[in-house]
Amino acid sequence: MALLDFEGVQAQECEARRGKADALYTLGLAYSTGQGVETDLVAAHKWFNLAAMKGIVEARAKRAEISAELGTQEIAEAQKQARAWLAQLH
Repeated sequence: MALLDFEGVQAQECEARRGKADALYTLGLAYSTGQGVETDLVAAHKWFNLAAMKGIVEARAKRAEISAELGTQEIAEAQKQARAWLAQLH
């Protein structure tokens, strides 16, 4: 994956809003590794969850890895954020 800066992350968010599954996955990678944004595992879980819902198999594995590092409340928050993100698209 190419290194993302903040503007790259913003561009990926625009692509994600257009329904691009690979952009959702890239955002998960950015937030899980701190590329272009501060590392945020809750946000990474959210993006990987959304990418997994769009059929990105690798996102399921990454989401599982992150889940192992998060507590129950953090996972619930990530799921809440994913639902909110989906709701704002409609």
